[in-house]
Amino acid sequence: MRRPAIALLVILLGLGLFASGLAWVLDTPRPPAGASRAERTYLGLCATCHGVDGHGSWRSTVFLIRPGDLADPARMRQQSNQYLMDIIKHGGAPLGRPGMPAFGSMLSDDDIRDLVGYLRTLGSADRRGAG
Repeated sequence: MRRPAIALLVILLGLGLFASGLAWVLDTPRPPAGASRAERTYLGLCATCHGVDGHGSWRSTVFLIRPGDLADPARMRQQSNQYLMDIIKHGGAPLGRPGMPAFGSMLSDDDIRDLVGYLRTLGSADRRGAG
């Protein structure tokens, strides 16, 4: 009776270690000290798919999701602020981009406007030089 109990304990410890490691790997990045509200919002809601730098994350690749490259200046110039606000607020389905979830129930219009302003900085030369 003792061996099954030890085996169960070893299995539970192994699962616990695996789950801890997975949680550490999948944890969202912490905002730097002095980060703006928009940057904290981006890291909390957007970086999981779009990546910390806006080029996309390995997580989205694993799940075969292809989020837009928010750090590509040419691509971002093609998108109006209203389009970006609409896709953040209502999600991508109404705009033909079904992978993008809606955040309008979590964010105010002012928060979304600030987030769009932050998105515009992701591909800037200043940020590329700082990274």
